[in-house]
Amino acid sequence: MRQILKPFLLLFTLSSILISCTKDETTIELPVTAITVSNLPADTVLGINPTTGMPTSAGKYTFFSLERNEVVSNTDSASTKWDLAFASTKILINGGTSGTAMGGAFIYTGLFDDVKTISNDSVFKTDNAPASYAITYGSGKGWYVYDQLTSLITPLAGRVLVIRTASGKYAKLEVINYYKGGVTLPITASDSDKLSKQRYYTFRYTYQPNGSKSF
Repeated sequence: MRQILKPFLLLFTLSSILISCTKDETTIELPVTAITVSNLPADTVLGINPTTGMPTSAGKYTFFSLERNEVVSNTDSASTKWDLAFASTKILINGGTSGTAMGGAFIYTGLFDDVKTISNDSVFKTDNAPASYAITYGSGKGWYVYDQLTSLITPLAGRVLVIRTASGKYAKLEVINYYKGGVTLPITASDSDKLSKQRYYTFRYTYQPNGSKSF
């Protein structure tokens, strides 16, 4: 009887230790913080349209990875390496008609800091060019307003871009400024000033690398 109980007691003891260790283990998630990106060029400016006062462009996009916080080469435009593409006031996502990845987005009306989690019933749109885009553009329709009298672009307060990235993870983004150096041009700015300073984004974003919908 003694010989039978010893192995049983040893097995019970080891099992208790393993269970105890499992209960004591905790997963510590580090808080995600906002990253500010300054002077991201969007497109190549060729000149000012004399009728509208808006810059004309070369039609090229600036591709950007939220995951790596870096610009992606235009040669990788058909890849899953980028999350957003900027050209003038238009922002594309890597999904739908604009890309081959899992990208999607919607515009949240409210404060950036208030977006602490993405509701499970949120609807992420994809680009369907030229009919529609996940991130709506046009004055007052998406993230900015255009003043025809001054030819100035101003980000709308309380507009947050909620992004599903190329890899299916999540981020939130707020455009802060559309001018180089983050300086809004005065009403009296000359066309040459508008030409040299437009098409440079300053924005802040928070990317969640663990795949959850919480920030």
